[in-house]
Parts: sequence; structure tokens; C-alpha cells
Amino acid sequence: METREIEFITKAVIAALEKQNSNEKGYVVPVGVSARHVHLTQEHVEALFGEGYHLTKKKDLMGGQFASNEMVTLVGLKLRAIENVRVLGPVRKASQVEISATDAIKLGIKVPVRESGNIAGSAPIAIVGPKGALYLKEGCIVAMRHIHMSPADALAAGVHDGDIVSVKADNERGTIFNQVKIRVDEAFTLEMHIDTDEANASQIATGDTVTIIRK
Repeated sequence: METREIEFITKAVIAALEKQNSNEKGYVVPVGVSARHVHLTQEHVEALFGEGYHLTKKKDLMGGQFASNEMVTLVGLKLRAIENVRVLGPVRKASQVEISATDAIKLGIKVPVRESGNIAGSAPIAIVGPKGALYLKEGCIVAMRHIHMSPADALAAGVHDGDIVSVKADNERGTIFNQVKIRVDEAFTLEMHIDTDEANASQIATGDTVTIIRK
């Protein structure tokens, strides 16, 4: 076979492979829309619901967490409030409030975007329960969008814990989410978490799917 023919065939094969790769779908991930919620220490549970009180389970969530039956009221500046905010269990070492940017505007507070658990220097907020109230000097955040994965899912997707990826919602809005953090744990079920603001803006509902963009 002549050199020119070999070059022609090689170029054709490369072009076909590139076209195939460009048409490949990225890793598909179901979405869970995360509404505002609160995590509490046992001390704060008792401050809000009474001495010796323990959270009661309403619904199991991933990673050993659960939605409790207990709800509280969030109070921001100028006594602006949001009622019926659900508490998630089990109790934690530090209390944390997760709200949307729209909630922050309603409460009149400036809230940073943070990964869950990173509350140092975050916004202050008051929490009111049926038996008492407490004031957090820090602990209120807008949760950074993220994807929960098992190690098997991470291997299949070609990502690692802590990676930052981009994700595409292939619907009428055609939204691309950047700065999405990968979180890997044996206890996790595959799911991308976004807040209600992000879901409404991109017309995404719980159970819809998005795709990790292959780079």
C-alpha cells in the first residue's frame, strides 16, 4: 500500500473516532433539588425542643441522614422570618443552616456559597423552635452544588472525590452548571444536589437527569 493511501486511511479513521467521541454522552446523573433545611447539635435540639428531646425520623435520606418531623423558624435581620424549615438528622458536631440566595434576600442577610461543613466565618442567623430560640454567630450558607457518588460511580465516571466538574442539563433552558464538586463515599447514592433557585432557573425537578461534560 502506498504511503499516500496509508495517510488517507489513517486520517479517515482518526476523523471517525473524533466524531464518535464527540457524540458520546457524558456520565448521566439524577438530580435531587435540596430545599432549605437545618442541621443541629444535640445541645441545640434541646434548646429548641426541650430538655432531653431527640429528633424523630420522617424519611430516610442517603448517607445515614434522615428528614425529621421537627421544623423551625429562621429569623434574619429586621425580624424577617421563614417558617416551617425542616431539621435533618442525625445530630451533628456543629449546627448549620442551608438556604437559597432568594431566602437570604428575604431574611436580609448576606450568605456565602460554601461546601457543607465549611461554616467558619459564614452568616449569622437566629433559629426559633417550639420551646426556645438560639442565635448562631456563624453557620448559615448557600450550599455549593455537588454530586454524591459511590466509589463505583466515580470510577465509571472517571472522577475522584473533590474534583470540580461541569454539568449540562439538556432541556429547554440548556443550562450548564460549572463549579460542581464531586463527593465520593460508600454510603452515597448517585445524585446531584442543587438548591431551589438553581432548579427553578434551569427548569429542573427532582428525578430529572443531567450529564457530566466530558473534557
